[in-house]
Amino acid sequence: MVLAQPTPPGPVSPAPEETPEPSATCAGDLLCNQLFEWTGLPWFAEGSYYILVKPLRIVLIVVVAVIIRYLLHRGINQLVRRTSTTEVPTILRPLRERIPTAASDPTAVFPERRRQRAEAIGSVLRSTVTAVVFSIAALLVLSELSFNLAPLLASAGIVGVALGFGAQSLVKDLIAGLFMLLEDQYGVGDTVDLGDATGVVEAVGLRITTIRDGRGVLWYIRNGEIIRVGNKSQGWAMVIVDMPIGFGGTEKATEIMRVAAAAVAADPDLVEHIVEPPEVLGVETVTVDGTVIRTIAKTTAEGQFAVGRELRRRLAEALENSGITARLAASRMYAQPAATADEGGTGQGGAT
Repeated sequence: MVLAQPTPPGPVSPAPEETPEPSATCAGDLLCNQLFEWTGLPWFAEGSYYILVKPLRIVLIVVVAVIIRYLLHRGINQLVRRTSTTEVPTILRPLRERIPTAASDPTAVFPERRRQRAEAIGSVLRSTVTAVVFSIAALLVLSELSFNLAPLLASAGIVGVALGFGAQSLVKDLIAGLFMLLEDQYGVGDTVDLGDATGVVEAVGLRITTIRDGRGVLWYIRNGEIIRVGNKSQGWAMVIVDMPIGFGGTEKATEIMRVAAAAVAADPDLVEHIVEPPEVLGVETVTVDGTVIRTIAKTTAEGQFAVGRELRRRLAEALENSGITARLAASRMYAQPAATADEGGTGQGGAT
């Protein structure tokens, strides 16, 4: 009996590997399907929205924000440069210059003053543009990161209302300072009267104006608290001099004062500051010391003090040389104290 020998098993063929396939959602997406074809990695293709799309969107938002900010800043800089060197646009033109009847040589704005005001307004505009553009970009980035902006915006609104109530004076100061710059009410170097303080403006800001008065005291005044402004340095000024002449002849005194005023108008050191020659108007008032004659002179804003001092000096010298002031002093009566008994008096009466 012959036993059958078992047939040795042949080599076992390996099982075919399964080809990875993306999910049905990814297969219906064009970008996911294309990335899967390029890389063959389903995890990369399915995660491409968070790996590639969202970062690219965020980068694109930031780049667009930077470009928009650059373009707006460039436009503002060109506007400021053109304002400083050539014709002033209407938005940056002082309020008084927008009125046709207000244009005259004495009220012309100096180029340096115009440049300072334009740069101040340009700085405010650039800061505002930067804050607005980057705030919008930050909100778009948070939206791309799947943040719910509704509670954030609601909270920001509540905080804004709370800050608005708590910082009303600050907002008032900022708005008043902005309109002050736009209307060119005063600038650095101007002599102004703000009610509580009168002096030379040393610094102008959106919130505070700094003034140095005649005694050297430095005043910090909030723009929102400024109710009125008296600017002594814009346009032209009027010098008014009232001279008492006693009860002498007004015609002679008037003629003497006219000669002195004409000498002031002919002074080569002051002629560039005199807009209209000095004019002696005549008797202004009558007091216990006699009549008072008024003299006026229209000058430039920066030359009003020099012209006023020289006009007073020459008028006083002319009246003194003519003898009018001597008669004025002689006509005055001065009270004398009563003499006492130990000074040689009788002790029963006053000085005789």
